[in-house]
Amino acid sequence: MAVTSTKSKRFNPFSLDAINFLLADVRGAVGPYLNVFLVTQQHWSQTDVGLVTTIGGLLGLAVQTPIGAAIDETRAKRGIIVVALAVLAITAVIIFAMPSFWPVAIANSLMAVAGDVFGPAVAALTLGLFARKQLARRMGRNSAFDHAGNVGVALVAGAVGYEFSQRAVFLLVPVFAMLTVIAVLSIPAKAIDHNRARDLEPEPGAAASPTGVAGYGILFKSRPLVIFELCAMLFHFANAPLLPLVGQKLAAAYPEEATAMMSTCIVAAQLVMLPFALLVGRTADSWGRKPLFLVGFAILPIRAVLYTFSDNSFWLIGVQLLDGVGAGIFGALTPLVIADIMRGTGRYNLAQGAIATMVGIGASLSGLAAGVLVDHFGYSATFLTLGAAALVAVIVFALWMPETAEP
Repeated sequence: MAVTSTKSKRFNPFSLDAINFLLADVRGAVGPYLNVFLVTQQHWSQTDVGLVTTIGGLLGLAVQTPIGAAIDETRAKRGIIVVALAVLAITAVIIFAMPSFWPVAIANSLMAVAGDVFGPAVAALTLGLFARKQLARRMGRNSAFDHAGNVGVALVAGAVGYEFSQRAVFLLVPVFAMLTVIAVLSIPAKAIDHNRARDLEPEPGAAASPTGVAGYGILFKSRPLVIFELCAMLFHFANAPLLPLVGQKLAAAYPEEATAMMSTCIVAAQLVMLPFALLVGRTADSWGRKPLFLVGFAILPIRAVLYTFSDNSFWLIGVQLLDGVGAGIFGALTPLVIADIMRGTGRYNLAQGAIATMVGIGASLSGLAAGVLVDHFGYSATFLTLGAAALVAVIVFALWMPETAEP
């Protein structure tokens, strides 16, 4: 099965499936397990963990928009992904070998910068390999394989953490990184339409030209993009700390099964995200983007409040299932909405970088804020505060965000 991207080159769509699946493994073998490992095994305070998260997040978001602009300009999109994978592999080994404050802070910061590459680069590859009419289904499929990868790595990491140690989980990153490199290089470089990859589509019968590329001011002149950036920031401010906080509560109650409990939370949510991502891919054109997004946004404040009802492990894991609805919709629709807004500007990846920057601002600030709130006021007050931020995102999106799908 092959798809024609140019008249002379073909590629196998399963290569893109493998990239999305394996990239989830690379990132997932570090992210949620790092906080739990530092708190339960290294005995860091919540504030120290939040500080490391904030340092890495702020550095990552500082370079996110420039990275998006560079991906627009470069024709070496595969090479950028390969370099970022190498950085992640090295930093994971550093965390394994030296789990003290400064090595972890530096490694986490480099991880944040390298991780900025994957979202825009994979979305750019997708635009460059698939026609516009195939885009909604393909983005949904990308998201589905990403969630499947998260399930896979959660199961593997849970088994490794249980049989060996939480620390050993970080050694999975180099293994998955090498497999991802193989998948990336299996896509022929000439199969990628680089004008289409930056959302610079020509009129029928005409050739696209770099002179048609919009200026950087498009990030501020596009009202739908600005509104979407604000909502994305609020969504991730509320959402980013929830899973680590739940993992910490479970780890405190069940210290011997901390990694397995965290893996259960991840698997539960990801198994829900997968079908929702496919559903979004099939219905985004017919139902429209806005109704689907409103459902995803509205789930988050409900979930935050439900966490305060009980500390029972079954309850907490059950509530975590709702993350699959919100995050599944958000992950599948975001690159599609950006493509709608940026069509014809040639600044698709720049806009992806700008959105990711706002997401990073929200996630980074919430890491420190959640840590301080938990240390001083407890988990329930923190959950309610995050839920209030999520409710603001729902209201803003409902009142001011337009529908971006073409009639």
